[in-house]
Amino acid sequence: MVLDSLQNASFYEKLHPAFKQAFDYIKNTDFTKLQPGIIELNGKDLFINFAKITGKSKTEAKMETHNEYIDIQIPFSSDEIMGYIPSCELTSPMAPYNAEKDITFFEDKATTFIDVKMGQFVIFFPEDGHQPGIGEGTYMKIIVKIKVK
Repeated sequence: MVLDSLQNASFYEKLHPAFKQAFDYIKNTDFTKLQPGIIELNGKDLFINFAKITGKSKTEAKMETHNEYIDIQIPFSSDEIMGYIPSCELTSPMAPYNAEKDITFFEDKATTFIDVKMGQFVIFFPEDGHQPGIGEGTYMKIIVKIKVK
């Protein structure tokens, strides 16, 4: 897991070949003029879900992992709390892995919570259990999905 400011995004572009394209798009796009939806940058290998999120409590938010994708999550119109736990510590899946949606939900809860401010991003790798969407009200969020190669 990585937490940093968007102004430092270039430090992380070496971690995956698609990171530069994703961060360049985010920095050069006026999301205030976009409607929620999927933005394809490189087909299913790199896309953005610009989503309207309804905040949840820590007990309501679901722990999740992905096998095929890296997430870059960026709160856009409000700060957001996100939970974290190494996926090797997750013990209670709610259902088997859903390959079509590349997700496993867990009953486990995070051991660490981070307050992610607007202008910051979090990178969650397949090794990172994450519990996003903790907050109040409705807000916009940028979720970048990057296929692990």
